[in-house]
Amino acid sequence: MKIIKTILSVAMISTSSVYVYGQTADEIVNKYLETVDPGKKLGKLEAVKMEMTAKSQGMEIPVTMFNAKNGEMLLKLNFQGKEITQMAFDGKDMWSTNFMTMKPEKADAETTENMKQNVDFPDGFLNYKAKGYKVEYLGKETKDGTETFKIRLTKKPIKVEGKPQENFSFYYFDTDSYLPIVTESEIHSGPMKGQKSVSKMSDYQEVDGIYFPFSMQMMGQEIKVNKVTLNPTIDKVMFAFPAP
Repeated sequence: MKIIKTILSVAMISTSSVYVYGQTADEIVNKYLETVDPGKKLGKLEAVKMEMTAKSQGMEIPVTMFNAKNGEMLLKLNFQGKEITQMAFDGKDMWSTNFMTMKPEKADAETTENMKQNVDFPDGFLNYKAKGYKVEYLGKETKDGTETFKIRLTKKPIKVEGKPQENFSFYYFDTDSYLPIVTESEIHSGPMKGQKSVSKMSDYQEVDGIYFPFSMQMMGQEIKVNKVTLNPTIDKVMFAFPAP
């Protein structure tokens, strides 16, 4: 009898939530995709190149990011005249430049495996069910003076020190535009483990029929997008760990 009461309680909560919120997660996600991709071009993308400027300690650092269809990615910056690969992934190996030795180093097996199973190109919400992801609508919340829909996106579990752990992020969509203006997620490893990673997006602009944020703040760092190129010519050697 206790189990039946519990099930009924859950059902009543779920029903009342839909009634109170007046929106469902699917409706919000679909509206978002319609807004940023009215011509349904996202699914046809092969690659995206973003040329940006990051402001750090009074300096402006040129940053270039490539993302490709099979999960390949490259994030490089130009620091004091030197090009440095901050992160790269070729679908098999994840690596970066050690800032002390200035030599490339592969990520550990756990980090690489977590990267492999959570490939999000071109958008985590596109065909999210087929990826095994789940979305939940958590109601309205005000962020930076703007009323938003709060959505929890849960991806496949990751491993942290060998133990499975939930992998989710919160997205805050402007209730007027249906564009995400803030994302929040937990940092699972490193010196900032357990802290919250917050990103802010604004100044959405249209590029060949798809809308991208041209102004971002990540962990308090300002990033300005200068140019977005869709389906650029890419030599995939750039993603691979350099030969000795």
